[in-house]
Amino acid sequence: MRRVWASCIDRLASDILISGGGGFASPLSKTALGARRPVSQSTLRQPTPPLRQSPPPAVHASRTAAFVARHGRGFLVAGIAGLFLALVGAFGTGDAPLGIRIAYWLVLCLSGAAAGMGVSTLVQSSGLTERAPFVGGVVITLGVALPGTIYVWAVSSLLFGQVPHAATLPRFFLPVLVITAAITALNFVTARRPIETHAAPPESAPVRFLERLPAKLRGATLHAVEAQDHYLRLHTSKGEDLILMRLSDAVAELEGIEGAQTHRSWWVAREAVVEAKRGDGRAVLTLPSGAEAPVSRAYAKALREAGWF
Repeated sequence: MRRVWASCIDRLASDILISGGGGFASPLSKTALGARRPVSQSTLRQPTPPLRQSPPPAVHASRTAAFVARHGRGFLVAGIAGLFLALVGAFGTGDAPLGIRIAYWLVLCLSGAAAGMGVSTLVQSSGLTERAPFVGGVVITLGVALPGTIYVWAVSSLLFGQVPHAATLPRFFLPVLVITAAITALNFVTARRPIETHAAPPESAPVRFLERLPAKLRGATLHAVEAQDHYLRLHTSKGEDLILMRLSDAVAELEGIEGAQTHRSWWVAREAVVEAKRGDGRAVLTLPSGAEAPVSRAYAKALREAGWF
């Protein structure tokens, strides 16, 4: 009986493979394959490759570089602010030992920077910081300071050996608001320079991002990269196409081509700028194809001083 069942299973598996598994004849018909060959069950039981594979080290490196480029400055500003507040004993912490003050202020400022990174990412994705930088800064400050007040209240009470009381919560809001506003303002001032990529020296390795160009664009000159939802539109000398990738990761891999992120959704190669125009208070860069890349108001001054327009 076992042999009968095994024979039936083998013939059924063979029929499925020949017919394409969907009930319709596949291009690999009996004529093309010749005589039907039974498929052994050991072949059917071969393990399938995992659906999720670890990305190559180059992808991890590009993501790390992109993270540092986007957020490293914010954490640096927060760390410097924390050290300064610890050294001066700000907001009544001067009686605590220096080591305690440094640990206290660094924890608060760096955790505040992490919270600010999340809030600012949401606000910037809405385009508010592009349209109205001051309003965007206020929204980011309040978005961090309101929940941050509860966090600072709890950490301060526990670190200095006090039981948190709701009555003392309101007095923490103003100091947290002032510090958050100051760090947000510093980040806005220091972040008004675009992320730039630089030309590669002679005999250096090929630009990593160019390996991602679709087959029909291979060998083309890259003019610009435009973010569209989860995709990137590639503007090249051979036309356009879409790939699935984040702009921040792409900019990290574009090192080796002189260019800059002119807008939160655009990177432009410097040699691809045919014309620069200003209108309605905003600059626009024209590419060889006629496409126009916007220039963020936050980056306009730095790009103008660099000679882009």
